Amino acid sequence: MNTNRELKLSVIVAVYRREDELRELLESLSLQTDKDFELLIVDDGSPESLEPVALSFAGRLNIRYFYKSNSGPGKTRNYGMERATGNYFIFLDSDTIIPATYIATVRRELGENYVDAYGGPDAAEERFTDLQKAITFSMTSFLTTGGIRGGKRHIGKFQPRSFNMGISREAFLATGGFGNLRIGEDPDLSLTLWEKGFSTRLLPEAKVYHKRRTSLRKFARQVYEFGAARPILNQRHPGSARLTFWFPSVFIAGLLIALLLIPLALCGCGQSCGMTPLFLLIVPAFYVLYTAAVVVSATIQFGSLKVGLLSKITTLVQFSCYGYGFLKSQFNLRILKRRPEDVFPGHFYKA
Repeated sequence: MNTNRELKLSVIVAVYRREDELRELLESLSLQTDKDFELLIVDDGSPESLEPVALSFAGRLNIRYFYKSNSGPGKTRNYGMERATGNYFIFLDSDTIIPATYIATVRRELGENYVDAYGGPDAAEERFTDLQKAITFSMTSFLTTGGIRGGKRHIGKFQPRSFNMGISREAFLATGGFGNLRIGEDPDLSLTLWEKGFSTRLLPEAKVYHKRRTSLRKFARQVYEFGAARPILNQRHPGSARLTFWFPSVFIAGLLIALLLIPLALCGCGQSCGMTPLFLLIVPAFYVLYTAAVVVSATIQFGSLKVGLLSKITTLVQFSCYGYGFLKSQFNLRILKRRPEDVFPGHFYKA
């Protein structure tokens, strides 16, 4: 794209049910300082149409509503891009709240340093629950994910996430948009963009408030699916695998070893093998210090000891469930040589 060309922004929201969240998102979009954008609400087959919610903002937003049969978020976003009139598409999830300067920030950043795909960070708003704040910490902190989901410090090239992401029309036409993955569709698109010669980058000031999952069970299921998706992505995109993807699995294995070493140290059973109690406690000490760092960091970030203590739990859930999903997927795909569509059919769209 000619970077001097005027940006025409199309915001696309793929949504299934979530009437109250959609209303809150639209309210925040109606308060943008830069209102020069079109908004497409693509209802992915909700049992009760969301059109009344969307059209209630018709006087405040340049909004269009579409209803289609249920197919999942990736295909629904593609549907929106095919019908958008802009030359740059922005994806926002229905469970986000958008700061008033978001559109203005994106326009300024792309005008100053254009890129064909960007992603922005997410944070927890003050009114979110303590659990939502703890989940946000576990998903975004440099201590837990290395900042790969939008921290100002992050490991490696930045892979945008579809809850807060934008791509140019050119990039969409070149890649076809989101592929056939239901889980991990956003890193899949990022990797495809790189393979096609497009660049991505983080816009650190283009922040959204992301509610994420509202229960530990839902969060555990989500991160398990993320873990299972990573080896599938590595298989689809040779050369994309990184040692850091093993970290949650190694972390949990180390934790189990630490729990076994503590009673050995306390009873002195290791001395017959030349291992002093102090030596046996080195690994457990690491986990104690790491846990303390998580609690302290989250407490300072959110100004709440309760959030800090909850972050200890959500981080353990994140590592254990992601690690289990990752190892299960690795074993089935690399050792048993099974097709990912057979092992994880829910990760793919039906043909």
